[in-house]
Amino acid sequence: MADETDILRLPLMLPSQAQKHVTHNEALLALDALVQLVVLNRDLTVPPALPVSGDRHIVAVGATLDWAGKDRQIAVMTAEGWQFYPALNGWQAQVLAEGQAVVFDGFDWKGVSELPLQVRELGISASPDATNRLALSAPATLLNHAGAGHQLKLNKAAAGDTASLLFQTGFSGRAEMGTAGSDAFSIKVSADGSSFVTALEASVAGVRMDLPLVGTAVTQSAADATAGRVLKVGDYGLGAAAGTVIYGRANLLGPVSQSSGAPTGAVIERGTGANGDYVRFADGTQICSLAALSLAHASTALAGLFRSADVTWSYPAAFAAAPVVSGAVDDGDCWLVTQGAPGASAAVLRALAAVSKSGALNLRIQAVGRWF
Repeated sequence: MADETDILRLPLMLPSQAQKHVTHNEALLALDALVQLVVLNRDLTVPPALPVSGDRHIVAVGATLDWAGKDRQIAVMTAEGWQFYPALNGWQAQVLAEGQAVVFDGFDWKGVSELPLQVRELGISASPDATNRLALSAPATLLNHAGAGHQLKLNKAAAGDTASLLFQTGFSGRAEMGTAGSDAFSIKVSADGSSFVTALEASVAGVRMDLPLVGTAVTQSAADATAGRVLKVGDYGLGAAAGTVIYGRANLLGPVSQSSGAPTGAVIERGTGANGDYVRFADGTQICSLAALSLAHASTALAGLFRSADVTWSYPAAFAAAPVVSGAVDDGDCWLVTQGAPGASAAVLRALAAVSKSGALNLRIQAVGRWF
């Protein structure tokens, strides 16, 4: 027959044993120490200076003096001194200094707060269910950093699944942001909780934006001047609706163009050549100029005046119709006239003078009209 129990190692009384009360009392003392186990602390490596009979401690690692070699054991102060009880795997003890229960895992004592907690459902002032397995009802929720930062991770199994934040009113969805149905990040809004409209979507291919629910929308054409619309970046494409809407330093100057009178290119176009300079504006205005054009001297009499030879000025850029041509002769006694109506691509010019001129005459001329 064994002389102690298998689990708590309580001494057993043997047949014909003398002084059975000693064995019995020893077993009672062990039960008194281990049943409803409550210890004062678990962080001491030396015995307290003034222990009271019945005080219990879990001996910390590295203990010395009377506790040397008793790491992790339960130390109980008795009338005879310190008694020690090794713990078994799964034993629990309440630590008064910490206000929590600890469990022995076969190697060390660990607090409940130090162990992983796994539950099927958890409600904090709220009732969880099979879908909302974590439910919380509170004025606010704080997720604080541990270290330099903090990440909130929403994972999904596949690209076609959903990982999103849903904002509700009366438990009816009104806005959703995340990767819903694809890996593109989107912001969606709804008026009824069932039909959602994508307001913003960003993916590796680019960004798309639409704002139909707030009374505004993206501009629909180059001529769309509706108040409150969001300007569209880039070209509309081909046809009557083609054109760039937002202008800046990159596209303010360049080739101008139009479709049915609506600008589709840059705002200002400039050019220069042997026949002078020209400036075209997106509204159709065109100005051509030439700083110096030489004429033969005015020596041929015409109704009491002297005229120069005729000279043809081909405009540096053609007009849609005959422009207005004006200019001046460098000689103060001369003035410039056109010979016949100017054409859309050239004008014939001559100078008139009150007296005969023997030297060449220099003209400064300008033509103002439309390029469409």
